Amino acid sequence: MSIVKIQEETAGRVAALLLDIEAIKLNYKNPFTWSSGWKSPIYCDNRLALSYPEIRRSIKESLILAIKTNFPQAEYIAGVATAGIPQGALVAEGLELPYIYVRPKPKDHGLGNLIEGKIEKGKKVVLVEDLISTGGSSLKAAQALKEAGFNILGMVAIFTYGFDVAEKNFEAAKIPLVCLSDFNHVLKEAVDKKYLDEKQLIYVKSWRVDPGNWK
Repeated sequence: MSIVKIQEETAGRVAALLLDIEAIKLNYKNPFTWSSGWKSPIYCDNRLALSYPEIRRSIKESLILAIKTNFPQAEYIAGVATAGIPQGALVAEGLELPYIYVRPKPKDHGLGNLIEGKIEKGKKVVLVEDLISTGGSSLKAAQALKEAGFNILGMVAIFTYGFDVAEKNFEAAKIPLVCLSDFNHVLKEAVDKKYLDEKQLIYVKSWRVDPGNWK
């Protein structure tokens, strides 16, 4: 299995759904500002899909299929905070598997948990994530599970921007990543739906080449 894999049979459909409800927004005239300070013509908020029952169900079923196809040995599902928590719970329920989730940092009160739920060392776990940019926070969650004694099979996510650095990070961590859709499929759907013309497409594509310096 390649480290980063796109579910080609669902990628266009998922991209179209996210564009239709504006979970993914494109604005090449007035770019969005990310928390990193980057300017970007694209912004992704897949939490919005949770408010649409049919789309929520479709994404859940696609994530379940991705796990059954790529990680059939899964014994546990783990959600990655914060947006991966509800998606992971839906997937775990559908697969009838135990569920846990990983906080970005330990609680500062009570038991100080980093991982919420029953920890069973040696169990094979698949992480569920909402969005992959560089992969840093997602892989941090995977490392926490590994240190707790879980056997990491891989990670599934709804969407990836497809940055080279993300692929290198997952390669270095030796954790396979399977995504339902990605930046390229969103752009194809955006052109098909007339959100972008060919000239605008070239401009938006240029962002991913060097997002830190894109203008």
